[in-house]
Amino acid sequence: MKRILLVLSVILLTAGMASAQQLEAAINVTDSASYDFGEILEADGPASHVFTVVNEGEKPLVISRVVPSCGCTTPEWTKEPIAPGKTGEIKVTYNPAGRPGKFIKTINVYSNGKANGSFLLTIRGSVK
Repeated sequence: MKRILLVLSVILLTAGMASAQQLEAAINVTDSASYDFGEILEADGPASHVFTVVNEGEKPLVISRVVPSCGCTTPEWTKEPIAPGKTGEIKVTYNPAGRPGKFIKTINVYSNGKANGSFLLTIRGSVK
């Protein structure tokens, strides 16, 4: 009888751990993870785009940091936890000053919503 209780306890504990691991935050971009500014004029100054992210998981999503590939790109993001089913924003601003020609920049988004580390956003365009 003790052996049966021990086996049942182990099974229930394992099942509980597996279901707890499934309850995570999950980050996703609502439209596209890439944005094309097209042609922008250097004289017009910085250009911005807002990526909307949604928490498709079952726990609050926390964006811990957002790292652009170069200093010409500045990110701003929702700092408070994003509840399940709710959205947050990542605003990316590109400064074209002294950078004529085509550009492609990446932005790594680190959060508790991606098991493999970061989520990648991309901006591109051409400075005239």
